[in-house]
Amino acid sequence: MKDLLKSIVISIGMALAIFSFVGIVFDVMGDGVYTLEDYRYTKMVIASVIVGLGFGVPSMIYKSDKIPTPVKVLIHMGIGCIIYTIVAFSVGWLGGAASLTQGILIACIQLAVAFIIWFCFMRYYRKEAKEMNDKINSMK
Repeated sequence: MKDLLKSIVISIGMALAIFSFVGIVFDVMGDGVYTLEDYRYTKMVIASVIVGLGFGVPSMIYKSDKIPTPVKVLIHMGIGCIIYTIVAFSVGWLGGAASLTQGILIACIQLAVAFIIWFCFMRYYRKEAKEMNDKINSMK
């Protein structure tokens, strides 16, 4: 339970940080004219929290030793990306005024960001496991 809560807090925090960064980029690109009406900002913040949960909760699959790692990655990223896509269309991050090419490009960039974050966590935990194994081996 403690691991699940930690994962949820980290993933929601990352989702909100990315949302904030992207908001800054759009504000700067729009020369300070970035207007959100009809509770759109609130909807996007809630959407960011849902995306964080969509990637954070399924990450608990990595605790299982019975499932091969590629299947774990497929389950984790599959659930996260499906939730992201549904949420992104519902709040207007994807679709809307963008052309099909722009939509595909945006989706590819967002999927690449998800996999980059996953890859960074994977590298971190591998390094941590190696250090623990080295320490255990040195104690023998």
